[in-house]
Amino acid sequence: MRADARRNHERLLAEARTAFAAHGTDASLEDIARRAGVGIGTLYRHFPNREALLGAVFQDALAALLRHSAELAGAPEPCAALVAWLRTLITHAGEYRGLAVALMSASHDRGSALAECSEPLRAAGLRLLVRAQEAGAVRADVSIGDLIQLTNAIALAAERSPEEPELADRLLSLTLRGIKS
Repeated sequence: MRADARRNHERLLAEARTAFAAHGTDASLEDIARRAGVGIGTLYRHFPNREALLGAVFQDALAALLRHSAELAGAPEPCAALVAWLRTLITHAGEYRGLAVALMSASHDRGSALAECSEPLRAAGLRLLVRAQEAGAVRADVSIGDLIQLTNAIALAAERSPEEPELADRLLSLTLRGIKS
């Protein structure tokens, strides 16, 4: 990438992070481009659609989630490690209004940019889940896909009920009771 194109790319990502934090994942792409000092065509040359931009924005978060999963992989209590990771996923999905819905939709569209982000997460979560299942702490019929959908649903419910800050923890606790052996 040329230096000017790289600068445009980085400015677009920085403005997208700011816009998504302030206005949610459906923030105006035209405003993002304008604030980055480029035209909408430049935005689309770098990111062909909203999902591609979302996927690029969440690469940093993805790296942090994968590092956290690796740290938890050797924890002495496999079930506690899985629970800690699920809490982190819920927090991540709640960072931007609309992200939980986008992540849930991406799970049905394997070709999307967000699905590309979710595949490494699924693999990381699967390792934690299998450890917890092998320890006898989690039912054998629980799948990582179901757990990720549940965490996104919990994040969505919490997003829609900001007056209940404890809702996500309460819903996760209910979910955990259902998956334990």
